[in-house]
Amino acid sequence: MLPVDISRLLTPGHPNWPGDAQFEVQPGARIAGGDSVNTGVIRTSTHTGTHVDAPWHYDDGGKQLHEIPLDVYVGPALVLRVAADQPIGPGVLEGLSDLPPRLLLCSGQPPHWSDFPSAFAYPTPEFVRAAGERGVRLLGLDVPSMDPLDSKTLDSHHAAHAAGMHILESLSLSHVTPGEYTLVCLPLPLHGVDGAPARAILLPAIVGT
Repeated sequence: MLPVDISRLLTPGHPNWPGDAQFEVQPGARIAGGDSVNTGVIRTSTHTGTHVDAPWHYDDGGKQLHEIPLDVYVGPALVLRVAADQPIGPGVLEGLSDLPPRLLLCSGQPPHWSDFPSAFAYPTPEFVRAAGERGVRLLGLDVPSMDPLDSKTLDSHHAAHAAGMHILESLSLSHVTPGEYTLVCLPLPLHGVDGAPARAILLPAIVGT
């Protein structure tokens, strides 16, 4: 099995959260202009495309990204399909045993967004608490947020923090067969930030883990 890329491709005009900084790559040096190399200048939000949320994103007392161990984002994972048209409740965990520490939920979002989704299947606080009680320490989603677009209280984000659970958002999972894998997710190593874009891939599950 080759690595399966589950990151969203960042292209000009990639839609971000309403009001957030858009993704731009402006030209820097150019060989055609007489420079020895080509370079680009990136300007974007820390929550562009596939990204991780550090707890400081939604809690001033929470850890910043550089304080989170990298092994949170690497290891056994389960990809689970969920309904696209309703909030994700704890019932989807019924019948599942021995959940790995990383759970990735696929609601069927397309691999590319032409417009930012205004409605999507977010996990409820009850789901988050139930998953945390089952040992899940990283929750990955193919939607842009743990909470609905108009939420001001961010109840599911805070439920994750209370459960000691970390957050990975805006994955591309529509091409992935549900089942067990090894997740390798590498956020940019930014210091003192609330989150960062990440490259995430799936590898075969490691037997015996």
